[in-house]
Amino acid sequence: MSTDPAGLDTRLLRSYLRTAAPHLFDGPLTARLISGGRSNLTYGVSDGRRELVLRRPPLGHVLRTAHDMTREHRVITALAGTEVPVPRTFLLCADTEIIGAPFYIMELVEGTPFRTAEELAPLGRDRVRAISERMVDTLARLHSVQPAAVGLEDFGRAEGFLERQVRRWQTQLDASRSRTLEGADELHRLLVEQLPATSGSTIVHGDYRLDNVLIGENDQVAAVLDWEMATLGDPLTDVALLMVYQQLARRDGPVPVSTVSRAPGFLGDDQALSRYADASGRDLSGMAFHLGLAYFKLAVILEGIHFRFLQGQTVGEGFSAFGDAVEPLLHEGVSALRR
Repeated sequence: MSTDPAGLDTRLLRSYLRTAAPHLFDGPLTARLISGGRSNLTYGVSDGRRELVLRRPPLGHVLRTAHDMTREHRVITALAGTEVPVPRTFLLCADTEIIGAPFYIMELVEGTPFRTAEELAPLGRDRVRAISERMVDTLARLHSVQPAAVGLEDFGRAEGFLERQVRRWQTQLDASRSRTLEGADELHRLLVEQLPATSGSTIVHGDYRLDNVLIGENDQVAAVLDWEMATLGDPLTDVALLMVYQQLARRDGPVPVSTVSRAPGFLGDDQALSRYADASGRDLSGMAFHLGLAYFKLAVILEGIHFRFLQGQTVGEGFSAFGDAVEPLLHEGVSALRR
């Protein structure tokens, strides 16, 4: 009887790697699902001698333009050697016949992806503050990388980025919607009406927060993970989404993503924005639209996860509360734009 986690057949993987990358492993493979992935699936794959990480799209209901392994592999590979720490990549396989989906294999970086205040608080106020400062500094460093210098000049289109984002997330919502969502249509309408000019174009992560960052020795950032939504675009979309994650952690209601900003010592919103502004030199005075878009984006992502959960296509635990968070996010987005 196979002990493989859902979504990964280690026998078929081993057969493929014997030819495609014979240097990676010796002998039979075992695999474990690495906790923390809410969209793409992340596995630790081992031959008993070394362990590497394999990433593949989720099971079932994969939205068009989402979960692109080729893009994720490309941006991580391109950022190697920059001031943005990323895992080393080893192999990309676009053939869906091997394990049933495209995948890539990368280095297993040692570190902790802090998701909750309870995990972070025992470190003490000073260490928590330093970690949150380094998280912000790393985002500013990412936004300072020149795309052309790392071969990513064609990774996205700067023109019309914010307009495409509004359209994209509405399209994604329509593809996942299985119920009436109060506030969804109003939030989309306000975003269309209040669309600003872009504040520039950089490499954007697309889902930047502390539990997508590994904190390693001496509380340094060891690696930035989960690049599935990376593109070229307005850097303030990354900043706004980070602020939304922090704000949600301090409010009543379902918070299925992260609560680290509750930990004593963690940078407050104004402190984080000030630190990013100082490091990047960017004007953050017009963040309302970006916050509204961030709430909309997060609501759509969670609705997609909720949709897969209802279909029995999620792997792991902790998905049952995601659906309850969608409408509160939509309402927060409306409030941000009306303020």
